Amino acid sequence: MGIATMILGDSGTGKSTSLRNLNPSNTLLIQALKKPLPFKAKGWSLCNKENPEGTILVTDKSSSITTAIQRTNKEIIIIDDFQYILANEFMRRVLDKESGNQSFQKYNEIAKSAWDILNSCSQADNKRIYILSHTQTDDFGKVKIKTLGKLLDEKIVLEGMVTIVLRTSIENNNYYFSTKNNNYDTVKSPIDMFQEAKIENDLLAVDKAICEYYDIQQTQPITA
Repeated sequence: MGIATMILGDSGTGKSTSLRNLNPSNTLLIQALKKPLPFKAKGWSLCNKENPEGTILVTDKSSSITTAIQRTNKEIIIIDDFQYILANEFMRRVLDKESGNQSFQKYNEIAKSAWDILNSCSQADNKRIYILSHTQTDDFGKVKIKTLGKLLDEKIVLEGMVTIVLRTSIENNNYYFSTKNNNYDTVKSPIDMFQEAKIENDLLAVDKAICEYYDIQQTQPITA
């Protein structure tokens, strides 16, 4: 069984930076958008035909992402900019100038892409998957994962498909993850996994806490 965790927050609040202490030899980073890492990226390299053992896979195709999740021997998988997997597909379809029926079908297929990825995370044996995504505020003032259309918001609650949802925050120039729900967001974590309502924004520390809580034995070192 795979353990999926959502890391939600606005751009610039430390989602990608939280990868800084992870060991790239034990981590697969899937980027929906190709962009430089916001920290000294020693040991991280693009995965391609010339370098199949690379640690960064750039793709926004749900089929490629689900395949990578199942096939990689890395214990830690990061899906960065999850919302662009949905948005990029939406924009490609817009540019195709679809008819009305095709436009309606578009939202169904985009929703299925998100659902497929979350399902593949739960089925990924002995892997921890971290889904980094932007947030949006609904009509009732609740902050949640950014999606497209009412199908994902009303019919498929993406946060309901995972056990752990953390949210980035900044206070006095310090970057944190919120671990407790404030009644206006979708943050959640298992009882006693985290003792503090706010912890340092460090995915290595989060991964250690998850492994200790679920008694997971790593087969590879998680620190460089």
